Amino acid sequence: MSIRTVLTLPAVLALALPASAGVASASSAAPPACRESALTVAAHASDRPGTVRISITNRARHACAVDRIPTVVFGDLDGPAMPVPEGTSGPYSVSAGGSAYAAVRTLDPDATDLRVVDRLTVAGSPAHRGRTFDAASLGSPDGIQVWEPVTTWWHRSQATADAALDRYTG
Repeated sequence: MSIRTVLTLPAVLALALPASAGVASASSAAPPACRESALTVAAHASDRPGTVRISITNRARHACAVDRIPTVVFGDLDGPAMPVPEGTSGPYSVSAGGSAYAAVRTLDPDATDLRVVDRLTVAGSPAHRGRTFDAASLGSPDGIQVWEPVTTWWHRSQATADAALDRYTG
């Protein structure tokens, strides 16, 4: 499985601001990073084989930012799901009371090899511990089959996330 380099959200935000920028106005600055305790993380089986749908909901009274690429880790396997499209970490704003959605393909249809894990963990930021879901709760009582997993970036609707997964994985 491939591994992506992950920066914490505060590090990404610090790198994104040039040193000469000074103090940015509230309207142009990214919102503060989401506290993990303010997020509800969910995952559930999809009607598509080898696909899991994930979401986060911001329960805070203000907008906050998660990483634009969900962190999805499978059991004890090395590395998270790779993003489609390819990209680097960056802030993704979630409004107060708002949600973001992504689609995860766990198994490449052309895979000739696979691993089976008993759980997956989803987080809105690589700095968060995330929430773990057992395979049975995701409709896979015999385990989640994994090989070359990919995840979409966060989207405003599940339909948009599903369409992105189709667009980038064929």
